[in-house]
Amino acid sequence: MTQQGSNNNDAFLGAGSPFMQAGQTMAQQWMEFLSKAGNPHTVAPTPVDPQALNSVQQDYMAQQMRLWQSMLVKQPGQEAAFKVAPEPGDRRFSSPEWRESPIYDYLHQAYLLNTQFLKQIVELVPAEDEKAKNRMRFLARQVSDAMAPTNFAATNPEFIKLALETKGQSITDGINNLIKDFEKGRISMTDESVFEVGHNIATTEGAVVYENELMQLIQYAPLTPKVGTLPMVVVPPCINKFYIMDLQPDNSLIRFMVEQGNTVFLVSWRNPKEEQGNLTWEDYLEHGPITALHVAQEICKVKKVNALGFCVGGTIVSSALAVLKGRGEDIVASLTLLTTLLDFSDTGEIGLFIDENGLMSRESTIGKGGLLPARDLSSTFSFLRANDLVWSYVTNNYLKGEKPKAFDLLYWNSDSTNLPGPFACWYMRNLYHDNNLRVPGKLEMCGQRVDLGRLDMPVYLLATREDHIVPWQSAYQSTRLLGGNVRFVLGASGHIAGVINPASKNKRSYWVNDDVKTDAESWFAASEERKGSWWNDWAAWLKPLAGAERAPRKLGNTKYVPIEPAPGRYVKERVV
Repeated sequence: MTQQGSNNNDAFLGAGSPFMQAGQTMAQQWMEFLSKAGNPHTVAPTPVDPQALNSVQQDYMAQQMRLWQSMLVKQPGQEAAFKVAPEPGDRRFSSPEWRESPIYDYLHQAYLLNTQFLKQIVELVPAEDEKAKNRMRFLARQVSDAMAPTNFAATNPEFIKLALETKGQSITDGINNLIKDFEKGRISMTDESVFEVGHNIATTEGAVVYENELMQLIQYAPLTPKVGTLPMVVVPPCINKFYIMDLQPDNSLIRFMVEQGNTVFLVSWRNPKEEQGNLTWEDYLEHGPITALHVAQEICKVKKVNALGFCVGGTIVSSALAVLKGRGEDIVASLTLLTTLLDFSDTGEIGLFIDENGLMSRESTIGKGGLLPARDLSSTFSFLRANDLVWSYVTNNYLKGEKPKAFDLLYWNSDSTNLPGPFACWYMRNLYHDNNLRVPGKLEMCGQRVDLGRLDMPVYLLATREDHIVPWQSAYQSTRLLGGNVRFVLGASGHIAGVINPASKNKRSYWVNDDVKTDAESWFAASEERKGSWWNDWAAWLKPLAGAERAPRKLGNTKYVPIEPAPGRYVKERVV
């Protein structure tokens, strides 16, 4: 750069320049906003290191200037001398329209620089603790995601090109999609007309053999000439429908269990209405897994069964087994926990939504009765991955006027459930907020002081490496709490895709290491990666724990006469 150019830049970017002063004002406003959001109990925000702030601002302004100059001298068909690349996995600007026009090429790169600048500002703002800092990071990400040029008609070249090509039809279609979603009260993620529970999803054959106000118990029909003596009782999460485990025949974990020669029972939680708004955590334990385990015992005429819990279903079934242990009942031969939290020290970004003020508000409104609406839960989980689960659909459905494609997993994701207020408040207070379950004897449930350390059956723990709901390091902490021999396995991918990874497709990989006495990171460093699905590893682990083989029995018995075919009517009840 010439001396003259350097002087011009100094005038433009210097500490006293109008451009830098404007940038300082914007940065200061952002820092005050983020500081208040992250530290709500602090009266006055702690000042930021001015030298560090000045350095970040200088770097940001210099990059903006380099980008602007690069755009000015770039010739058509040439690579720019300076480019700002999206983060890995960010596909928002992958279409060629963002680079064909210098206006949109500059616009999206300037946005990426702004996003980087906002992240750096967050790191400069003092925080009360790491949770406060993470709250700022989350808020900053939500703001930057919402302000992306992809989300607005005037700044999205894909919208403009498609509108011209279709002579405005895409705009009309987008408005119609928006009106329909307003009527539904949520964003459409898939073509919901394609799917029907019990028709082309949740189709594994079986029958409801027991029901109460809270759940139906499904027993699945055998698919092998011989079955293990000890049945498997599955407890899915109650914050979603169970059929995430039984979507299509080729990706159904339930069907896989049955094909391995297991007699499988599954708890199908009811989608609570106002009449169930008074149900508590203890109700879920007593009338959920505890009842299901006893019914499975009676139908199969065995003293012990195997148990499996997925996500919060794992927390519920572990708590239920601790209650039974306190009562002197030792009825489970093995326990499988999939992406489950027992130690809530680090709950990922979900924990950012749960603080004392929020809890007190919930407890005062629904703590004694009422519902935590499905829409609240669904929105919370969606905004944990806003670009994938919110803004991409805003762009495709409303700007481009596209009809969402049929996808069974997203149909399930849209089939939300309510939670009874007393249950939800107890769960958030005692587990997420106070982390009491890990402390022996701290919590009383169903008349028993619970101690997870007394659960001495063999345990299979699965976590997934990219889980944003149950961080795998937190799931690993269960190896410290449970009293039996533990096999910990780490699957690839996230909370759902890492679990629903069919063995027949042989995708992804998983990590194993028999030594669970080390910390999580040391465990991973010494682990062995194996290609394919963890399902086969789990089936091999479970086989010797399923008991001697025998001929399968009919569904139910004289006491528990089949009520209706699987998947039952409870799972078909949708939130209106």
